[in-house]
Amino acid sequence: MRNKNVLSLRRSLPTMSWSPKNLYNLWRRTVGPKSSDMTFKLTTEETLFQQRWKSKAAVRAYHGDFIPEKSFKRWYLPDTLPDVRPRRQVVSGDALSLEEFAKRNVREKELEREIEEKGLAPVGSLMFTEVERRMDVFVFRCCFVHSVYEARRLIIHGYVKLNGKKHTRANTRLAPGDMVSVDPAAIRFFKTPHGDFDDVNNLDIHKKPSEVTAEAEAEESSNEGPKPPDTGDAVEGKSDATHAALLSTITSTQPSTELTPFYLPPYASPWLFIPAYIEVSFKTCSAVYVRHPTARPGYSEIPTPYDADGALIRYAWEWYVQRRPRMRSASKLARAPEDRVVNLLKSLHKDRRMLWAGWALNTKWKNKEQPPHMPQAPQASDIPPAEATAA
Repeated sequence: MRNKNVLSLRRSLPTMSWSPKNLYNLWRRTVGPKSSDMTFKLTTEETLFQQRWKSKAAVRAYHGDFIPEKSFKRWYLPDTLPDVRPRRQVVSGDALSLEEFAKRNVREKELEREIEEKGLAPVGSLMFTEVERRMDVFVFRCCFVHSVYEARRLIIHGYVKLNGKKHTRANTRLAPGDMVSVDPAAIRFFKTPHGDFDDVNNLDIHKKPSEVTAEAEAEESSNEGPKPPDTGDAVEGKSDATHAALLSTITSTQPSTELTPFYLPPYASPWLFIPAYIEVSFKTCSAVYVRHPTARPGYSEIPTPYDADGALIRYAWEWYVQRRPRMRSASKLARAPEDRVVNLLKSLHKDRRMLWAGWALNTKWKNKEQPPHMPQAPQASDIPPAEATAA
């Protein structure tokens, strides 16, 4: 179970939330006074265990702090992620002389130089691919809610549909091509906030006519520059034009009853982005999970508040590499959270023996007749006489 005070200013660990407190914690951890705690140097008094522990705590606070640690290590760590720090093989003796004779060292040095010039892909950030596939994290990435905890509430209460059907399991991992739809009546941005709030769309309506007139005259004087003195008729014509412009401004700024009201929470601009593997339609409040996140040299598609190829992500991965449990029993694999990719593979490659056993169990098979979907062996009466004679 996650910590109750996830936005603690004392810990200052960023989470998946649009709260102003979370933005303040993000500033403190990136460029603020606590940024030095996450900057690991070669000469430090901390042990390697302490550095890995701090990295793991910071990473888990943002990427799935609501997921228990045991479940995270068992179900949400990928198996095919390469090592973030490839180790060199130490050769000596006859093997070293053979390497020199074959000029393999020259090729390895050239390959290392090309890699340094091109740059390595931040594969360490791909350890959170399974977390990004979760349905609640996906809804948060689509900017339909202000926090991942709000997304979990909407899913559990039945306001979210998966491929057109109501889905209430927030830990379901999506497959490429799945479409998630959110009920517009449940989105908080379409409802009037409680208490006092600043509506940026109607700021001009609450201004007095004198303020609007003064602003319009100031803009005209700054744009036109100095002019010769006007006559009385010109002054009257200018005042009429200013009054008409004022009326048109007030009329144009009046709210329309045909448009959907939208109230964006304060300090939300740093979080307004959509990852490359998601395609969102805000008109229909739906989104499609296009593909799994990827990484290329110098860029990672998984959003994270820390350097995707930095020491913090590497230390966190090294921590979980040593403590990852090995899943072997079928009973434990059956208790895993729902994975849409696995379900689709099972539906495409069905085991006929399992289908046969399930059909016999459900229909209480007594006559020893094969089910219609199973191919039946040819009987002796079905063989033509010529073939029977030849046989």
